[in-house]
Amino acid sequence: MDRKDFIRSSSLLIGGAIVNSSVGATPFSLGTLSNNRLKKGVSYYMIKEELSLLDKFKLVKDLGFDGVEINSPDNFDFKELINARDKTGIEIPSTVNKDHWAKSLSDTNPSVRQFTIDSVAKSLQETKELGGDTVLVVPGVVNDKVSYKQAYDNALDSIRKLIPYVEKTGVKIGIENVWNNFILSPLEAKTFLDTIDHPLIGWYFDIGNVLRYGWPEHWIEVLGQRIVKLHAKEFSREKMNNEGLGKGFNVELLAGDIDWKLVMKMVRDVGYKGGWITSELGGGDKGYLEKVADQMNKIVSLY
Repeated sequence: MDRKDFIRSSSLLIGGAIVNSSVGATPFSLGTLSNNRLKKGVSYYMIKEELSLLDKFKLVKDLGFDGVEINSPDNFDFKELINARDKTGIEIPSTVNKDHWAKSLSDTNPSVRQFTIDSVAKSLQETKELGGDTVLVVPGVVNDKVSYKQAYDNALDSIRKLIPYVEKTGVKIGIENVWNNFILSPLEAKTFLDTIDHPLIGWYFDIGNVLRYGWPEHWIEVLGQRIVKLHAKEFSREKMNNEGLGKGFNVELLAGDIDWKLVMKMVRDVGYKGGWITSELGGGDKGYLEKVADQMNKIVSLY
């Protein structure tokens, strides 16, 4: 189905999603905020308290988070997840596919690519059943065994093969920028998405990941409404330069090099419609999560 045909039929898809409420909220309803407020998410794996799944959801709800992001496919009991979601009011707006790094969609081995295509397809279905609307996917990895051209061509092919699953579920794929030596500029990211040209294939923008080689506001300006979700991290170039590359992340939100006021203004100015900003940081106990929630409140207040 090409873009025009998909857009013409999208009203039917949306209607079907609304009717099929037994598996959770329609994907298109998430992030539609009447008060123009961004919802705050937290990665499930940041919650380090020894609690049941339900009590973990209660904890982050009490701290002011609106949603939890989980890995998929994973070993969660779906009934337990849905019970925790419904009893607490915590949403599960998005998932992170767990296989896209170890078995890349750009791998030179077709069977490896197919494994992760199947995995992402399962993530799309699980996300729909949980009431979410986005699956985070790393599109490819460039290394000494996979050239840039191979990665680009294979990643495009793999994402295109996922379009039938995207259309079946109505759940978006959000391609994320990570340190994968691939798609290193916002113009390249825009071109990659525009080459695929599908309204449910967008960008899951990680604000902190680009500080190594750029500025997040530049990416947001170029990608605009192609951004379907936001991850919040912080980064210090000084720590990177003085202590080592990965050490740049060892800084609290609001204490690094991100100009959050400018970033959130750009998010607002481009008309971001994803509705959420989710913290993806190191984990900790209740006190740590309470501090992160406060930092996230300050970031959201700039929107």
